[in-house]
Amino acid sequence: MVDRAFADASLARFYDLLNPWGAGDDFYLGFVSAARSVLDIGCGTGRLLGRARETGHTGRLVGLDPAAAMLVQARRDGPGVEWVLGDLRTRRWAGEFDLAVMTGHAFQELVGDEEIGQALRAVRAALGPDGRFVFETRNPAARAWERWNPSRVYEVADTDGSTVRVWHEVVEPVRGDRVTFTETYRGERWERPVVCRSTLRFLDTDALDGFLAEAGLVVAERYGDWGRGPLTPAAPEIISVAVPA
Repeated sequence: MVDRAFADASLARFYDLLNPWGAGDDFYLGFVSAARSVLDIGCGTGRLLGRARETGHTGRLVGLDPAAAMLVQARRDGPGVEWVLGDLRTRRWAGEFDLAVMTGHAFQELVGDEEIGQALRAVRAALGPDGRFVFETRNPAARAWERWNPSRVYEVADTDGSTVRVWHEVVEPVRGDRVTFTETYRGERWERPVVCRSTLRFLDTDALDGFLAEAGLVVAERYGDWGRGPLTPAAPEIISVAVPA
């Protein structure tokens, strides 16, 4: 099921405002620019592939996302890219891509073991023999969820000039490697706050490597931040560059 924050057009339009272009986007853009054919899994509003095309990429760019509301924005702002509605369970490719990416912590939306395994097997099938799969997940040792509380409020401007306030809150005790939280939107366009509920999975490197190995992938590079720093317990990210085993 697609999270409401992505499926509801009135909420999806705020995604890029709440998540402005940053160091992570620059990191991925470097990989995309160097690849002839790219599959962006969970492409959202499509800004990564759109930027790649704007900056001169002439190869094949395919964005895949299950949320129609996000792809509406992608199609509007990213001409010249193949935008595909669906996910790795419904759309399959065979050896067609030099690069596959999952950005914006989209990998953490895969919660069940079979869901993760099925997605990674589909990624492996989509890659050519020299292909690479680049993705990130929040480092569980850094415990990012402890900072998800109503005291941290984000504000963005609505189209009418009014302010939309957004905050997150963990609503269940951490269960193993899963965290359930709410994302709340409050603004003049809604009579009452709009609350979206999501669950993310925080896998450590041993678990990640196990899932990758089962799908025929192995990690070639791994970093703890977007500056390619080492992975330490305090590092915010687990950034993996995986290749066919």
